[in-house]
Amino acid sequence: MSTILPRFDPREVPVIEPQDPRALIPVGREQLKPAALRRRFAQPPDWVPELRREQRFTDRQPAAAAVLMPVVMREEPTLILTQRTDHLSTHSGQVALPGGRVDPEDGGAVVAALREAEEEIGLDRSHVEVLGMLPEYITGTAFHVTPVVGLVQPNVHLVPNPHEVAAVFEVPLSFLMNPAHHRLHALSFEGQVRHWYSMPYDDGIEERYIWGATAGMLRNLYHFLSA
Repeated sequence: MSTILPRFDPREVPVIEPQDPRALIPVGREQLKPAALRRRFAQPPDWVPELRREQRFTDRQPAAAAVLMPVVMREEPTLILTQRTDHLSTHSGQVALPGGRVDPEDGGAVVAALREAEEEIGLDRSHVEVLGMLPEYITGTAFHVTPVVGLVQPNVHLVPNPHEVAAVFEVPLSFLMNPAHHRLHALSFEGQVRHWYSMPYDDGIEERYIWGATAGMLRNLYHFLSA
């Protein structure tokens, strides 16, 4: 197995039609409000994640990780995302959810996600109402990522860590939970075709190119909320 990640610009990889042509509908705005999200996690539906495991790129040993999906309780709920700095060793320059490795002292994904959000963007864990977790997502770089979904007050003060985070921004949850904005891509690499989603969002400053594992976990959140 290769230990070198392919170098490519994901924006230049063609968009393809999904194999399943069934029309998917957006998650309704009422379903995205805090009370509805609390109910959904308190009584989860029967559903199947679309994406669980990416094809591996490396021989790196698997590592447990967690990310926080911080939903800001605005009149129109938003999701906090980050733009990673260009010098990081993994996923540099990419749009990401706050998160990282699960340390032994964390004792689990929830604590790890909250700790990483504090370290990366200064989000005090006392300001996060954890709703629950989504199924583990395994990246091509062998990270076993548990997404933790939480609600955040709109007046929370964020202080990004300049070493890890180049920018912090918010995307309307209704945009992300609308499958019309989910684009499927395919890339041939070392004899295999690899697929992923992207959800490009123009926040008025620049296009925030959400793709790969982050888009995959958001796609699963869409299925969870629309089931």
